[in-house]
Amino acid sequence: MKLLVKAPAKINLSLDVLHKRPDGYHEVEMIMTTIDLADRLELSHSDDGQIRIVSQNRYVPDDQRNLAYQAAQLLKDRFQVKEGVTIAIEKTIPVAAGLAGGSSDAAAALRGLNKLWNLGLSLDELAGLGAEIGSDVSFCVYGGTALATGRGEQIEKLPAPPTCWVILAKPFIGVSTADVYRKLELPAANRPDIQRMIEAISSNDYHAVCRNVGNVLEDVTLKHHPEVAQIKDQMKRFGADAVLMSGSGPTVFGLVRHDSRLNRIYNGLRGFCDQVFAVRMLGERHLE
Repeated sequence: MKLLVKAPAKINLSLDVLHKRPDGYHEVEMIMTTIDLADRLELSHSDDGQIRIVSQNRYVPDDQRNLAYQAAQLLKDRFQVKEGVTIAIEKTIPVAAGLAGGSSDAAAALRGLNKLWNLGLSLDELAGLGAEIGSDVSFCVYGGTALATGRGEQIEKLPAPPTCWVILAKPFIGVSTADVYRKLELPAANRPDIQRMIEAISSNDYHAVCRNVGNVLEDVTLKHHPEVAQIKDQMKRFGADAVLMSGSGPTVFGLVRHDSRLNRIYNGLRGFCDQVFAVRMLGERHLE
């Protein structure tokens, strides 16, 4: 038996860091939404009880370091699953990009294996398991748009944002999320107004969404990686309505409504970056 599962990327419309917790994590408030840029996982049942990861992307680990592998192992251990699985991952989301590619793969594995192994778990139960794997996995289990708090695992559903294009540009570098958080000085400057962003989304006000994007991690990444600041400047110059770094970076996204401006920004960035994408926001949750 084989099962295909989509693993969409996310962007952060707002990201605030409140303080460092006793457990070593940071207390955050983030507004995240899924976009139509996705990895695809093919899950194939096996009787030998083994977990195998297959990918043509040399940056995707095929062992316990892979979050999809960890998801499968967690389900096997927690529910005494005897069957095995081969997880073939077709990567489209750039690696180490601030787009939750690995977390989304883990979430897709949880959703898919729930069906493949007939576990009968709800999305809420899968999200709880996802929190044991990584901070973004719970959100990725649900998809859609949400306010994430705690270390990112406490999820409150929000309406879909106003429809628009999202242009993403990733420079030739990778960024370590742990390093960015380590270098972050609190209390941070340029903190976003999370409540105003929630109000903008809830009232379907595109221009208010654009005015209220913000990410406290930006200053850290831009300081150490000037090429990220260059991409931000280019996007603004080409006419994006709002420009922000996603997560810990280095991917920068721009919001655009008009097709003519979309093409100008997309074509202008192609000579600047190795990976440029123009996609739509998804905004709605997974059904199961």
